[in-house]
Amino acid sequence: MADLIAQGPHPDDRWRRALTIGSEAIIGRATGSWQVDWDDRISRQHVLVRPISEDRVEVEQFSVARNPIFFRGVKRDRFTMGPGEHFVIGRTTFTLAVRPCVAESSAMEPGVTQHAFAPTALRNRVYRDAAGRIEVLSRLPELISGSTSDSELLVRVTGVLMQATPSATAIAILHVGNAPTSPDGSSGYAQVDVLHYDSRQPTTDGPRPSGRLARQAIKSGESVLHLWGRGNARPSESRAAFTVSEDVDWAFGVPVPSEACPGWVIYVTGQLGSDSQGSIEHSMQTAPNDLQDDVKFAELVATTLGNLRQMRLLQKRQAGLSRFFAPIVMEALAGRDTHEVLSPREAEISVLFCDLRGFSRRSEEQSEKLMELLERVSEALGIMTRSILRRDGVIGDFHGDAAMGFWGWPLADANAAQRACVTALEILDEFRQHSASNQSPLGGFRCGIGIASGLGVAGRIGTSDQVKVTAFGPVVNLASRLEGMTKSFSAEILVDETTAAYVREQIPPSVARVRRLARVRPAGIQTPLMVHQLLPPASAPGTLSDQDILTYEAALDKLLDRRWDEAFEKLHQVPASDRVKDFLTVFIASHGRIAPDDWDGVISLPK
Repeated sequence: MADLIAQGPHPDDRWRRALTIGSEAIIGRATGSWQVDWDDRISRQHVLVRPISEDRVEVEQFSVARNPIFFRGVKRDRFTMGPGEHFVIGRTTFTLAVRPCVAESSAMEPGVTQHAFAPTALRNRVYRDAAGRIEVLSRLPELISGSTSDSELLVRVTGVLMQATPSATAIAILHVGNAPTSPDGSSGYAQVDVLHYDSRQPTTDGPRPSGRLARQAIKSGESVLHLWGRGNARPSESRAAFTVSEDVDWAFGVPVPSEACPGWVIYVTGQLGSDSQGSIEHSMQTAPNDLQDDVKFAELVATTLGNLRQMRLLQKRQAGLSRFFAPIVMEALAGRDTHEVLSPREAEISVLFCDLRGFSRRSEEQSEKLMELLERVSEALGIMTRSILRRDGVIGDFHGDAAMGFWGWPLADANAAQRACVTALEILDEFRQHSASNQSPLGGFRCGIGIASGLGVAGRIGTSDQVKVTAFGPVVNLASRLEGMTKSFSAEILVDETTAAYVREQIPPSVARVRRLARVRPAGIQTPLMVHQLLPPASAPGTLSDQDILTYEAALDKLLDRRWDEAFEKLHQVPASDRVKDFLTVFIASHGRIAPDDWDGVISLPK
């Protein structure tokens, strides 16, 4: 992997960022770009950098950029560069460098001595240069929290450490994976990856981080220091498996103490200076004590980094939950463990299924405009989901052109059925308003809604490959069945007996009403059920009056009492605009208005 290093006129004017094949980077002074805010000769968007292989990039100047790019001493608008090459804009040099991989060895490197620092011991240590350290620490939270991504965060962390550790040659953020287990039960080496790397030597690869040191820091949970003698530096041709080189006297690893950074290690390596007599040997002897300030500072940075990523992880979890939960539910769940909240459990719930009508026909008619159709379907689903969340429901699932929501979990809700019914009426009203507008993207679309209430299991449900927050059980199947039956009855909203009883007993007619439609036996179900229609208040335009509902239900009672001629006549007293009555009218007429001898009052529905 290649890194691009920017170095301005001052030592602190620099950054090092990873280049990834398949992605482009914009260099400039604008927010969101790889910012070079120390150089006023660089435009807001100056350069586009495009990796074309693991170690080569294409560089192209934007036409709006004011100042030229110099590559190999010549003005160039576009060129390709490899490792060790650089280009210059204004007072800043940009160098391409290959990121060193982790050095691995099967044994402790020759001549190395190891020291461990317990966090409690470092906590009581007083900085020798307290003023300088405090000045950097005071800016640390702002520097780190200002990052907008993990990659930017790591760039800033290494930048702070490089500034605060003058003797450091290179700094890396490493990730130690889990050790693989062989069939015989023995553990192998955990893989160590470089998440980010920075070095003061932009024209060379820089020293390689030690995998052994990183694993030791994670295993012990303490900061670990390795010291090498200058005489132990290995020839370049034989040191591929080792960290030690002519540029390295020491290295320490600091584990990041946070579940948001599992296996993360801050790795710092550098050189020792000579003492007043010019003796490097004396510096080697005093190094464990001299480097404690640097180790302590790195531990503070590690703690800040871990806390920040932990906070971001919690924010991400909260954002993930907000896709399913309404704000009031999110507020009630604040501070609780996500795993506990999402654990599946039994609950009394009300389930709503809402399906888009007219989708199949539209998809055939607009087969050449599928993206436009997708936008319209997305808008329709948005109406459904916004209504569910507005009434404090949970978005349970999407089934093609249908959405499912439910109430009563994760918080118990005695008014779950009312919320589901009011939500259904709101969805229906919004669809009708769109249908009345010629400019609406939902023109031609209608909806069918089924609602059922009862015991179900809700929570995080799925397999090891795919998990989602949803509900399941007979009550969910029933809601789905009722939604499907809206086509047979030509009714927009159907509810089960439990929900209908709640509406009659708990919801005033000024909010919602119900009427019994028929006792049916859906295909594949043995137990018959009474299907009810949910209706808006009598004051709503175009709806049935209370007397119309009584007339229809009187006709249904005569049907159940085998007086089909009277039921047929009664149905004709219901307004012709009521398409639902046609279901019973056609059923009675198909049998010559005479109930079969074996009829038990149940209408069997086809598949």
